[in-house]
Formats: sequence, structure tokens, C-alpha cells
Amino acid sequence: MIEWVFLRAGARPVPQPVATPVVWATAFAGALVLVALHNVLVGSDRPGFALAALSLLAALLGVCARFTAAPGTAVLCWLILNGFAVPPAGTLTWAGHRDTAWLVCLCAAALVGTVLARIGQARAAYRRIAAEVVTPSADPDGGAVGH
Repeated sequence: MIEWVFLRAGARPVPQPVATPVVWATAFAGALVLVALHNVLVGSDRPGFALAALSLLAALLGVCARFTAAPGTAVLCWLILNGFAVPPAGTLTWAGHRDTAWLVCLCAAALVGTVLARIGQARAAYRRIAAEVVTPSADPDGGAVGH
């Protein structure tokens, strides 16, 4: 007999990613905080440290986000980096190779975070499913184990 079961019923082997607008709002707020902290501690004349901090933020946000959130996360971090961590502050500029490299770095960081999270979640789900299959409660003859 066939039993119909909804796909969303029961335990979920892989957790759902966070909604994209929440990830983008966190990227925007986190980038503002990191760049402000960078400008206070280091100054705006060395944007490499801000790029490293924002790449780490993008990777951490990628861990809990969908793949489709990665480009937006990268663009938001780049906007804050370009607008407030590079002189003149508050002005968006495009410096060809530098900004292209920054966007690629930020997008790659977000994608790497997402890929690593998905691999870890898939491995954990496989271990849970494999553990359920390996531990039978009865022997093949139908009797209890150990009797």
C-alpha cells in the first residue's frame, strides 16, 4: 500500500537557509559596523584590512544563506567598502581593476561560505540517515537480538 507523506513532514535532515532579505540586512549593518571600526582603528588609507574583514563577514553570512544571496551580499559589502573605507569617504567611485577584484573577492567569499555549509550539512544528514539504516533492532529471522 502506498502512503502519501508531505515532504515537509517529519525531521529535516538539512536545515533551511536564512531568508535572503535577512542576510542582506545583516550584511549591510555588519559592513557599516566593520568599516566604521576599521576607520577608527586603522584609518581609511589602508582598505586592505577592511576588505579582509568584509570578506570574512561575507563568508560567515554565506554559511547561513542561499546561493542566490551571494551576489547581493558581495555588492552590499562592496558599496560600504567603496563608499566609506576609501578616500574620499561618502563618494562611490569605480577604479577598474581594483573594484572588480574586490567584488570578485567578496562574491567568492560568500560562495565559499555557502558551499562549505552545504557540504557540512549534507555530510551530517548522510551520517544521520546512514546511522538509522545500520542499527536494526531485530535479527533477520524476526526474533529479538540477544535471545
